[in-house]
Amino acid sequence: MGAMAMLVLLLAANGLFGWSALRRWKLLQIGGPASRLDHLDTRAKGTWRYAFRQEKMDYYNPAGIAHKFIFFGFLVLQLRTIILWGRGLYAPFNLFILGTTTPLGETYEFIKEVMAVLVVFGTLVFFYYRLVVKPKRMALSIEGIVILGIIFTMMVADMVYDGAALDLGAKLGPFCEGLSHPGTAGQCTTAHTILAPYGTEKWTGAWSAWPGPAGSFFAMLFQGLSAPVLLWVARVGFWTHATLPLIFLNLLPHSKHFHVITAIPNVFLRSLSPAGRLMPMAENAEKLMEKVGAAGESPDPLSLPVGVARIQQFSWKAILDFYTCTECGRCSDNCPAHRTGKILSPKHLTLALRDHLYSHEEQWVTRKPNGANGAAHAPAEGEAAAGATAEAGAAAASDAIDVATMNLVPDVIHPDVLWACTSCRACEEQCPVLISYVDKIIDMRRNLVLVKGEFPHTLSKPFQGMETNGNPWNLSRMDRAGWAEGLGIPTMSDNPKAPVLFWVGCAASYDERAKKIARATAKLLKQSGTDFAILGQEENCTGDPARRAGNEFLFAMLAEGNAATINGYKEQGGVRTIVTTCPHCFNTLKNEYPDFGLKVEVVHHTDFLLGLVAEGRLVPTKPVEGRVVYHDSCYLGRYNGVYDPPREILRRIPGVELVEPEYWNKQRGLCCGAGGAQMFMEEQNTDRVNVKRTLQLIDTGAKTIASACPFCMTMLTDGIKSKSLEDTVKQMDVVELLERSCDDSVAAGMVSLGSPVASAEGVAAEATAEE
Repeated sequence: MGAMAMLVLLLAANGLFGWSALRRWKLLQIGGPASRLDHLDTRAKGTWRYAFRQEKMDYYNPAGIAHKFIFFGFLVLQLRTIILWGRGLYAPFNLFILGTTTPLGETYEFIKEVMAVLVVFGTLVFFYYRLVVKPKRMALSIEGIVILGIIFTMMVADMVYDGAALDLGAKLGPFCEGLSHPGTAGQCTTAHTILAPYGTEKWTGAWSAWPGPAGSFFAMLFQGLSAPVLLWVARVGFWTHATLPLIFLNLLPHSKHFHVITAIPNVFLRSLSPAGRLMPMAENAEKLMEKVGAAGESPDPLSLPVGVARIQQFSWKAILDFYTCTECGRCSDNCPAHRTGKILSPKHLTLALRDHLYSHEEQWVTRKPNGANGAAHAPAEGEAAAGATAEAGAAAASDAIDVATMNLVPDVIHPDVLWACTSCRACEEQCPVLISYVDKIIDMRRNLVLVKGEFPHTLSKPFQGMETNGNPWNLSRMDRAGWAEGLGIPTMSDNPKAPVLFWVGCAASYDERAKKIARATAKLLKQSGTDFAILGQEENCTGDPARRAGNEFLFAMLAEGNAATINGYKEQGGVRTIVTTCPHCFNTLKNEYPDFGLKVEVVHHTDFLLGLVAEGRLVPTKPVEGRVVYHDSCYLGRYNGVYDPPREILRRIPGVELVEPEYWNKQRGLCCGAGGAQMFMEEQNTDRVNVKRTLQLIDTGAKTIASACPFCMTMLTDGIKSKSLEDTVKQMDVVELLERSCDDSVAAGMVSLGSPVASAEGVAAEATAEE
């Protein structure tokens, strides 16, 4: 089949790919360190789930199924491609064990042809999406069409090659013996070369399901062709299939399809830390202050890695994330900020950083370690649709710019992109190749806050409040336990050996509506006989809003103080379990406080109360009639996987009809809009996230929206009020509904959620009366 031509083709194509891959490897190495080779068994299991089984592709079907066809087809057909390259060098080559007349060879041929057909089907699905449906989330470029064309052509070429060879084998005898349309000696030699790998395999002249259904189908189509034409067809099929994978390979490093190479390593090298844990910037607040102080005293404050100010301050794993983005747009399609018209698009954020890196590739791969590549950086102007600033004239000016001094904000990323994020992780939940987004956004926020002192002005009061009074509203510490008045709840200082610490949180301590959540939880804990206490004035904000807003120093101070307080009571024999009503407190205490020396069981109140119900210590007996829809808190669900306990509590309350919003539930539930410190910031436009989420829940026909987070309660209540539905739709915490069903003070009989007694106002009135 032209051994010299094949050898030259393989050497040239692989040499060119090696050159491109080496440059990408050098570019990867500009990133900072990241340790990602621990727990190899866990990494292998996750790689099987997400890279090979592709579990997250099922979020979007039939595209997900089509992608699996193409992926598994490629895995199977890689052997075929290797075999064809081998045949180009040695005609009878069949990879030693896959002879066409052996059982193993026939089995592989059948599987290969079935998968080739499925790959063709998969490409047709994506052609339909790109040429007909044209979803807004996707990058609809000519590149995607070209790649699909290569894949489609490669599959069909393989079938054509097999079909022509089968038909040629049936006509070879008469052709070379001169009985009919006698061929030349050269043509016969070529025919024998083509047929050498097929051995004694003979085609019967009819379609056959085994072992080559596709090959025999094309052989039937070619029955009317003469032997010389079949020779030509077979050679075209052979060289087309042998060449296209090499062209495809060399396109990969320069296109979004680089993920074909990087996706599996990216999944394997993913972070194994809890989803709710942000990496600490220093081992303690004092060390962090020294780090920030050093940056402030530096002639170039942004040159020191306090958060991320420049592309090289990301880790090498973050750069691998940039390489791996498939541009599918699933992240942005589910991003609450993007869906409500904010400037943030997770996809375009990633692409802006990747394109910034690629546009200066030459400088990075040739740059000397001392960075003597030029002088000051001149900021580019012109904002892209996704908030990324286009680097006008970057190529022309590349020799005059030291890439190591190029700032990301605002030169590449508009600040509003970062401040629009609610940190809900919907983007990360949807990403099929496990790219992280929230950590990168928070790292850039950290630099803005700690080094540049730039943040939305509305965060000034929460920062001051958390620092001064231990709460973001800056309300008096003396009032922190006011919500418990009349309930007889001990503090840890009164009962230092209490095994259960009820961590109330700032919202349930100070917000008038959220106080009812704390009271309901405390009443049920007392009713169940749980030995618990609260910290009272010793409790400070966990620091979650500060950390998500980028104020890592404030968070570290709060975390160290809270951890020391709780550990003090642990040393006295108390605090074996922490129960909290706030998912943000829950996540921070559970996943982030271990970095500050606190290691204790942390349980969300819905999970803890469900355990009490299961044990029979709480018995919901009073029917609470009504249709209820449950809203998933991001920090409870996507961050910590707690989806079922709140729903199970609702199911166990007699009379409750639990319904779900279509699509937007559990892992795909839309954020309420309060996370990522958004509770204390103004939205960037009038299309509010909380209103959009409220409407999704109301569309179920439910008259009660249940939640398990005081922030969500505030946002959803505001959403209901914005539509003037507060008289017909109620917003209640799951624990409030459970309390009504367990509360002996409620008159026996049926309680309707639509009645005034069951409304939020009714609960408040009842609580006031009890006090």
